[in-house]
Amino acid sequence: MRRVVSITAILVLLLGLPLPSAFAAEEKKSTEIVTDVRSAILLERDTGKILFEKNSKEELPPASMTKIMTMLLIMETIDKGKLSWNEKIRTSEFAASMGGSQIFLEPGEEMTTKEMLKGIAIASGNDASVAMAERIAGSEEAFVDMMNDKAKELGLKHTVFKNTTGLPESGHYSSAYDMAIMAKELLKYEDITKFTGMYEGYLRENTDKKFWLVNTNKLVRFYPGVDGLKTGFTAEAKYCLTATAEKEGMRVIAVVFGAPTSKDRNAQITKMLDYAYSQFQTHPMYKRNQVISQAKVSKGQEKIVEAVTSESLSLLTKKGEKTKDVKQKVIIQKNLKAPVKKGDRVGTIKLIRDGKVVLESPLVAKNEVKEASWWTLYKRAFGMFTKAGK
Repeated sequence: MRRVVSITAILVLLLGLPLPSAFAAEEKKSTEIVTDVRSAILLERDTGKILFEKNSKEELPPASMTKIMTMLLIMETIDKGKLSWNEKIRTSEFAASMGGSQIFLEPGEEMTTKEMLKGIAIASGNDASVAMAERIAGSEEAFVDMMNDKAKELGLKHTVFKNTTGLPESGHYSSAYDMAIMAKELLKYEDITKFTGMYEGYLRENTDKKFWLVNTNKLVRFYPGVDGLKTGFTAEAKYCLTATAEKEGMRVIAVVFGAPTSKDRNAQITKMLDYAYSQFQTHPMYKRNQVISQAKVSKGQEKIVEAVTSESLSLLTKKGEKTKDVKQKVIIQKNLKAPVKKGDRVGTIKLIRDGKVVLESPLVAKNEVKEASWWTLYKRAFGMFTKAGK
């Protein structure tokens, strides 16, 4: 058997033939992209395609990468109109008592949502995270329930949250894969990178307590295209980072858990980003919130709601490879009844190439449709009777 394999290998070299799949697989396995980390993953954002992974389902402490979910729920609340950027958020005694990374909020101090988010995204402020959690859910405990509910909604099977900050707590864990999916969801809200992509900034600018913020993610400054997302470190978790970059229209997400030093963490993320941009490219198809179709709504103030993309959609190919003919299939939910909230799922869009579904994504309601009053329903019914009588 060894002789046969040797002869095959020699023929491949002499004749310039492509490597058989067995050889290619072995070569791929021997060239690990990252080393010296507990787990890692590289994901293309629009398609969700995994480009590389290592122990990506292993359950590990995420440290401050936890705040990716915290920021996701903040952005969702803003998107739903339940929180404004300029609303003043009051700091409780409990929020001000948080240890670890902080922006040194004092009990009773107020900052806008925008300032609080800046403190979370740039400086990893534990105090700001808890203050926002209390504003959105009433308490940190209730907000943690929201975090775990969202994790289940996203289908994350290796994540349990015990707090909003990532401070060490028994039973608080996630995985590289789950963290990448959270980041993918957060990046639907394009405004987030205005905060996570800032290298430095200030809080309390026009006061005698001016506070300088410096991003804990140094790649924001030193790797072209990096504009987020969140670092993490505890003695148990070691050095962690969920990073994202966008170059030439392609956005990727790279995650590492458990690097021995911050230098190693940045080096491994850099390797994955270099691999992604040297080997792959995306072909944009639709932007987020692009109208695709309409859905009928029964017993609503409006009879229809526009179905829009919930995220940007692209096709992924190897570098230099052209896309073939792509067909789309749109499936709209039937028997949709009011009320319908903005962002509720109302359908699905599928992109099909060579008879195979290469991308599937939810279509959501562009706006809210409230229940129609009995008078509105009566007038509609009366109008139908009138038309029928004619």
